Amino acid sequence: MSQPPPRHGSDPKPSKPLADQLQDDLDDEEISSRFLLFNVMPSWMVSFLTHIAVIIVLAIMVMPQKKERIVSLEAGDLAAEPLEAMDMNFDTLDFNTEDVMEQEFAEVVSTDVTENVEVSLPEVEADLGNILGAVDAFDADILGALNPSDMSEETASRSGESKNRLLRKFGGTPASEEAVALALKWIIKHQLPDGGWSLDHTRGPGDFRNSPDPGELPEARSAATALAILPLLGAGHTHQTGEYKEEVRRGLEFLITRAKKANRGISYLEPGGTMYSHGLVSIVFCEAYAMTKDPALVNYAQESLWFIEYAQDPIGGGWRYAPREPGDTSAVGWQLMALKSGKISGLNINPKTYKLAEKFLDTVSTSRGAYYGYAAPPRGTPASACTAVGLLCRMYMGWDKNVPGLAEGMASLAERGPSADSGNSADMYYNYYATQAMKHIGGRQWNDWNNKMRDFLVKTQEKDGNKAGSWHFNNGHASSKGGRLYSTSLACMTLEVYYRYLPLYGDKAANDEFPLD
Repeated sequence: MSQPPPRHGSDPKPSKPLADQLQDDLDDEEISSRFLLFNVMPSWMVSFLTHIAVIIVLAIMVMPQKKERIVSLEAGDLAAEPLEAMDMNFDTLDFNTEDVMEQEFAEVVSTDVTENVEVSLPEVEADLGNILGAVDAFDADILGALNPSDMSEETASRSGESKNRLLRKFGGTPASEEAVALALKWIIKHQLPDGGWSLDHTRGPGDFRNSPDPGELPEARSAATALAILPLLGAGHTHQTGEYKEEVRRGLEFLITRAKKANRGISYLEPGGTMYSHGLVSIVFCEAYAMTKDPALVNYAQESLWFIEYAQDPIGGGWRYAPREPGDTSAVGWQLMALKSGKISGLNINPKTYKLAEKFLDTVSTSRGAYYGYAAPPRGTPASACTAVGLLCRMYMGWDKNVPGLAEGMASLAERGPSADSGNSADMYYNYYATQAMKHIGGRQWNDWNNKMRDFLVKTQEKDGNKAGSWHFNNGHASSKGGRLYSTSLACMTLEVYYRYLPLYGDKAANDEFPLD
């Protein structure tokens, strides 16, 4: 039987076995089905399924590499070791009388950690943004935890028309403002080349450093620098605005290099200054941040507050020289002022810190909170420095001015009046705290107080030679340890009281006392 002739234009092909032909048919059907699926399925569904597959693969790849995120702070090249490794040995001092309050600023301590504190640092040339690596260095978690509703406009009172209005309203004069300006010039003149200050103002280059009464704690550089910057901030000068913005910037940079990493936050403990130094520096960073909202400062402000929370005595609620020691009223005052400054900055503060501090104030006070002693058990004395500190703290903790204890305590301060009858032996520490408390109370008590306090400081300010613009009060331990810079700083801030903080009571009071519930 003959084969059929081949079709025109094609080569003859051998026939396949049946099994092979069936497999070819199945393959053709599968291919047709796949093409049918993609032709019928919408393009968005294809894209969706493809992305889901990619995400699953990436998730599988990433999961084994998951690490715990540790928030870190870049505190300058000179950051010291954690506190646990510092082996601090502070002297324990016995206090038998109320007069020990004169020692409020800088107790003499013995310590083995001088290697962690640089007394002389090279000049810092970089600006704040470069030191912190601009946006990359500050912690987004800290910024995210801030409470914008808590960000008071209180520090806006330090400049412009608001400053002038408050100056007139609360009893400032051209003479008092001139005294502030002269004091700031003296302070700026004694800035050191590295950007910081020393309580021994005679140290450093220049033939103008021969004013008498230098401080006896030159190693407490952070405390000295904070005491210099605070009156500059109080008068409205920041690292961004004002006549002295360059000097403020260099001072902040110096403090940045002094930060020490701690097991919570950053520490400014140093020989001679102890927790006093830390509280002062914390106030500086909180106020500078409140005035500028510069994110380059937020780590230093927030983490200094975290260290204050860590250093609080977990039982008694106070602060003293070293972390978690039973507290004293003086050290508590500086730490609560730092927390107050943090509060008006919108920074994050644990409410338990306030409650513990309230507990401490209860243990050192008498007469329903009218009078305060240095430490527990209470030996409260009317019209003392401790009483002035305690009453101001109570105001910041939310006490109404009509609370019987507060009213009684303030009446004792008003009856005594400022420490202004003993000339250069005046108790400037008492004056500093009592003036703030009295200004918040206002009324006739404030007017009488202010007239005497203001005129005394204007009159006693040095007017001649290299001392011009400064003060020094020979009033015990604090004055000798802190020296002329310490006295000048407190006196200058006392003359800034009209606008440095808004009043706590009145029609336009600063409504930012600490929440205790």
